[in-house]
Amino acid sequence: MTAPDTIVLIHGFWVTPRSWEGWKERYEAQGYTVHTPGYPGFEGEVEALNADPTPIADLTVAGIADHLDAYLRSLDTAVPPILMGHSAGGTFLQLMLARGHGSAAVALNSAPTEGVRTTPWSQLRSVWPVVRNPANHGRAVGLTFDEWRYAFTNTCTEEQSRFFYDRYHVPASGRVLIDSVLANFQPGHQAAWVDFASPTRVPLLFLSGSEDHIMPPAVQASNAAHYRGPGTVTEHDVYEGRPHLMVAGPGWEEIADRALAWALARSSWRPSAAAPVG
Repeated sequence: MTAPDTIVLIHGFWVTPRSWEGWKERYEAQGYTVHTPGYPGFEGEVEALNADPTPIADLTVAGIADHLDAYLRSLDTAVPPILMGHSAGGTFLQLMLARGHGSAAVALNSAPTEGVRTTPWSQLRSVWPVVRNPANHGRAVGLTFDEWRYAFTNTCTEEQSRFFYDRYHVPASGRVLIDSVLANFQPGHQAAWVDFASPTRVPLLFLSGSEDHIMPPAVQASNAAHYRGPGTVTEHDVYEGRPHLMVAGPGWEEIADRALAWALARSSWRPSAAAPVG
């Protein structure tokens, strides 16, 4: 069977597709076609979004998911692409798998989908700058450098943290973050719901950084444990000493190579003939 030759990298909050720049270059050097779609309105670069964060304030979970769904459906590939997502991009990756996309997937330091209620204290501290004020629901809310360093780069030097902050940081959507927090306490399925029991979801690997403050390994472990589709593949591994920003910083190359090797090895997976489809 032909292996995938296309990789789609989905970014998270407080960053843009630029955060994947090292991974994109590394995979393209190996001959892969690599796409790094942004959220709706993210056509501009980091500097433009910091100057005018209006597109960020207008985001919704459903709007981002529909945008990514349309983007993936527009790709002309002989084999479904490998999907990778970081942080909130891991949530949207799971929503894309639920819509039938991908041949295999890797979620790094992933934010959870609806139904995962594990909430470590460090996570609350990391998102507190947004969720502490209900008025932030209609705003784009940035992090100060100290807040960024705690949430994203706590194992990096101050110089490294400052470089990443200046290069990658943009405000995040208060609406999306607050709605995500409230989703587990509202009746019915919300926009970040997936069917954990689906037998047709392609293989999914969660990779965590042991020192991640905003999405500690317990969050991904709980998310992975929720999946119970018969015959499906779900794994979770932890990289010791790594912070939330695992897509950059020292050692990111090792993680990028592991993610790709795992996805390629499992991209030929197909649902069991005995499993119900649809």
